[in-house]
Amino acid sequence: MATQQLSAAAAGSITIGGDLRVNRLGFGAMRITGRGIWGSPADPAGAITVLQRAVALDVTLIDTADSYGPNVSEELIAQALYPYPASLVIATKGGFTRSGPNAWAPDGHPQHLREALEGSLRRLRLDRIDLYQFHRPDPKVPFEESVGAIADLAKQGKIRHVGLSNVNVEELQRAQQIVPIVSVQNRFNNASGGAHEYNHVTDDETIAMVDHCTEHGLAFFPWGPLAAGRISSERIDAVAKGRGVSPNQIALAWLLRRSPVMVPIPGTSSVAHLEENVAAAQIALTDQEFADLSVAGSE
Repeated sequence: MATQQLSAAAAGSITIGGDLRVNRLGFGAMRITGRGIWGSPADPAGAITVLQRAVALDVTLIDTADSYGPNVSEELIAQALYPYPASLVIATKGGFTRSGPNAWAPDGHPQHLREALEGSLRRLRLDRIDLYQFHRPDPKVPFEESVGAIADLAKQGKIRHVGLSNVNVEELQRAQQIVPIVSVQNRFNNASGGAHEYNHVTDDETIAMVDHCTEHGLAFFPWGPLAAGRISSERIDAVAKGRGVSPNQIALAWLLRRSPVMVPIPGTSSVAHLEENVAAAQIALTDQEFADLSVAGSE
């Protein structure tokens, strides 16, 4: 497949919140930071090149967070892409603090969320965030207080649409009593399993969430869509070999087929890996391939 033929538009598109039209293969900007998602990347110029190449390949949704770096991911996005193309949606998140590499602590206090939002606006050079997501419920803070703070910021015009991350259906429904929710971002892939410091949601709860979002027309962003490069099973490998593509590409094709509201956001610091991921947008699994892979994975 020639590089010039690559386009995230091949995955189709989805409208989020009634007015944000994005192609269904996005870019997750967590891994453009340093090791342990801490500090600046070893190659800042390379990270900027990746971001610019993503937009050139028709990626119209970039997902980030104030905690990626912290701050570094948002700063690089602005450095690489501002002034932003009219078609580009930048989604960011607040609700974590960082103390070092691979160290994450939830903070859902209203004051923290207000400060996080203001910081994201400054770093991204925006007056309003198109999609602002609560990064994770904080067990030390009532969920309604955290969501209420974000709802207040939306009323002030600083947030266009509100999303949630790392939640179950019951929490989504509680949040919807406070503010309209347009998207959910949970870990989900064809090889989901095990614990992660972000998570308080089980795999079964996330499968229920995918089905709920599909039924109700909410966008679903699977984080870790490639299990950080660990996608591997005999069935995935067999399909990939038969098609002459990579297992990661088959994993992304499976996600795109799994639901019309699915918007995978694979992240990378490599242009070559970015182009490989975008090429997956053109892979249409057969009914039999999808059924076989679903038995092996998250169905």
